Amino acid sequence: MDSSLIQQVEAMIAGEGNYIANLANVSALINQLASNINWVGFYFYEAESDQLVLGPFQGKPACIRINANQGVCGIAFAHNESQRVADVHQFPGHIACDAASQSELVIPFRLNNGVRGVFDLDAPIPNRFSQQDQAVLQECVRVLEHHNHY
Repeated sequence: MDSSLIQQVEAMIAGEGNYIANLANVSALINQLASNINWVGFYFYEAESDQLVLGPFQGKPACIRINANQGVCGIAFAHNESQRVADVHQFPGHIACDAASQSELVIPFRLNNGVRGVFDLDAPIPNRFSQQDQAVLQECVRVLEHHNHY
């Protein structure tokens, strides 16, 4: 993924302040443009259950709830730190929502000065996500954070 994706995200969400609508469109855009991706979407933190709950996504049906400190998504959320995993089978506590997934990239997103959830991408091949992919997608998440209301 190259930096032109950032401009495409900015252009797509310009003028639209609904966070859910923008997350849905960003998921669709990345699903359409990225090769070797089998799932892309968002999970929102639900404090009452201390879980991440499925949000807008593209791909096969997914895990609806993930404990906020388990799996790649939960660890990214709990540590407020992106997780780029070359081989999910080597990640302790990995949650297999889709058995075909072999690598994963998870980026926390913030709203109102706190971590609100994660942006999750899965791939059916090992080592799919590069450091450049991570940097570009982190910047796309920052664009979403600064543009939207939830």
